[in-house]
Amino acid sequence: MYGRYENLKVERRGAALWLTIDNPPMNSAGQAHADLASIFREISRDPETRVVVLTGAGDRAFSAGGNPTAMQETVSKTAGWLRGMPEARDIILGILECDRPIIARINGHAIGAGCSLALACDITVMVDSAKIADTHVKVGLAAGDGGSLLWPHLVGLVKARRYLLTGDMLTGREAAEIGLVTEAVPRQQLDERVQDWVDRFASGASRAIGYTKRALNSAIRQEGQAHMDASLGLETLSFLSEDHLEGLKAFSEGRSPVFKGS
Repeated sequence: MYGRYENLKVERRGAALWLTIDNPPMNSAGQAHADLASIFREISRDPETRVVVLTGAGDRAFSAGGNPTAMQETVSKTAGWLRGMPEARDIILGILECDRPIIARINGHAIGAGCSLALACDITVMVDSAKIADTHVKVGLAAGDGGSLLWPHLVGLVKARRYLLTGDMLTGREAAEIGLVTEAVPRQQLDERVQDWVDRFASGASRAIGYTKRALNSAIRQEGQAHMDASLGLETLSFLSEDHLEGLKAFSEGRSPVFKGS
């Protein structure tokens, strides 16, 4: 059923469907973008799947967002960027609208688009020492691919402003303390804790769980339809700025960017 997804590792484990972004070491979401944009709607039509686990390969990163080298190339090829914007919208809305509970197994750093990917999930279990952040502003981009939608719902507007306007990072432990993720655990306990959640959902009343997810997400889904279009449009405007190009160059050169507000 899932054979067409070439850039996303899909594995069935009983009633659970495991999705792994398998692009180590940082598991950039870009390579699996198109797959992530469509698979969650397909999962909603899959009677064998009662729960989904989304994770990254290896131990270093859940997903560290975009690839700076590829992003630099995209600056001069806007067709690739424009193709990615509807996909970014479909990824976040696809997760929010999927009828199955989705567990993010945050095995390492979740940065940029990877942060939004994790936070859209229903249950987020994170390694306590891993880092999570929406760092769009640090490379001269507006936080348009889900961050400005998700953070205020999870931690409130004040904390969302504090972290989205700065791009500052939190550890998993800090993220759990402010309610950004469900829980943070030592790395050696991650799989056991994720499996506990899988077992609970796999043995639960699937229709009741799915309908409750739909009810819980009704406001953010309704808001998201318009919000994602607007925020991705704003991100596209910032993508065309000189500051964004400077942010990418600085990242690749290992230095601090010098932004000029242009």
